[in-house]
Amino acid sequence: MFSEAAFDVWRAELELPCNPEKPDLHAFAGPGKFFLYRNSQIGAPIASGSFRHRGMVVCPCTMSTLGAIAGGTGDKLIGRAAEVTLKERRKLLLVTRETPLSLIALRNMVTVTEAGGTIIDANPGFYSRPQSVQDMIDFVVARVLDQLDVPHQLGKRWGEKT
Repeated sequence: MFSEAAFDVWRAELELPCNPEKPDLHAFAGPGKFFLYRNSQIGAPIASGSFRHRGMVVCPCTMSTLGAIAGGTGDKLIGRAAEVTLKERRKLLLVTRETPLSLIALRNMVTVTEAGGTIIDANPGFYSRPQSVQDMIDFVVARVLDQLDVPHQLGKRWGEKT
């Protein structure tokens, strides 16, 4: 799923071409089979509890999206799919990255956590001695994959030898 703002972030932060009308998902995410849903497609299969999945990740999760999820409004696809994920007791991971946090954002994080979601701050650990920005990204991605029980080799774990 891409929100309307996601394409702005794509253009600002990635060195990849971005055409919102026909985004190159393979350039964005690598090889694989992808389905693109717009945030306005509230009737997409992922908005139904009968849609099976391991969990949902909102990355990056803006404070606006966090607020919509915490409020349970479900008026856009991301919020609706998150609400369904929580009601079905599946994993909902919100990867936030804004700082500093307002009291409203902190309360919204508590609300989502109490509802069963997990907040993952996009904050890399430095015990692995990252050598590049990619190493720091991989650290955060590894935490997300761990939460979903997806095996990976994105870096060493605490206490592992290189």
